[in-house]
Amino acid sequence: MSIHVETWRVEQYGANVYHLLQQKGSKLRGTVRLETINGKSRFFDRLGATAARLRTSRHSDTPRMDTPHDRRRVTSNDYDWADLIDDEDKIRLLADPASPYAEAAAMAFGRQIDDIILEAVQGTAYSGESGSTTVAFAAGTVGASMTVGIQTVWPGVSAADTGLNLAKLIEARKILGRNEVDPDEEVFVPVNATQISSLLKDERVVSGDYNSALPLVSGKVSRVGGCTLVPCNRLLVDSNSDEVVPFYTRSGILLAMGKEPASRVSERPDKNYATQVFMSMNAGATRMEEGRVGVILCDPGGSPTTDA
Repeated sequence: MSIHVETWRVEQYGANVYHLLQQKGSKLRGTVRLETINGKSRFFDRLGATAARLRTSRHSDTPRMDTPHDRRRVTSNDYDWADLIDDEDKIRLLADPASPYAEAAAMAFGRQIDDIILEAVQGTAYSGESGSTTVAFAAGTVGASMTVGIQTVWPGVSAADTGLNLAKLIEARKILGRNEVDPDEEVFVPVNATQISSLLKDERVVSGDYNSALPLVSGKVSRVGGCTLVPCNRLLVDSNSDEVVPFYTRSGILLAMGKEPASRVSERPDKNYATQVFMSMNAGATRMEEGRVGVILCDPGGSPTTDA
């Protein structure tokens, strides 16, 4: 064979594109109330509780109870994403990057939706006729969201100094029960890898006497103490660097989508006719009812749980 055959050799690269480690899409969208929104803001009306009046005499006047009316305002924001592919890139690459770029954008928007939901848990809600009345996240207030982490779960043990455990989840369910949340409503608890690890150190969670799922065998914890756990590594931290583990029912958080993530692949004449992969979304979220939402403060180090 000719010694010049080397000039025919080609360098071969993998034609498949591999996405690096990342959360692929939204984990929390399916756990909240989903609505649509047209325009910048939308109002959602609410009715408050009333009480029956004891009738003390015959033929008394009919009472007027004045049922409380309220509303919550949701404001949406625009989000976008774009990247360019030069014509020269298409020639040099075996794989067309347009489709993987669109996939990467879709995963980024899914993570953004989770961030919007998590921020709404403790963020300022807007109420009143015009939506101008601010409603702060009031931890520990009767009838409003309560923070399990600021309470003492065991005598002499600060809840925030330990990781997530069965006792904290039971306490969260108790708070919702005191707020008259229907016990049949599913309670969602987003948890990161650190707090899942902490749960696996709780003997009552992994013991077959308490949990027939035997999570220590599979390494997965899906439902504990009447709560549905949703793996999500995007949890926030407070000013003390404690991890904020939310708990809520579906009707407690509202996600309003003005525009679902939509992509467009087109040429950019102003960029030498490079191909642009573009994606945009419009979304917002709010707490709909404080009594259905709370947070658990947990040690970020995943320290072992402590029993009384």
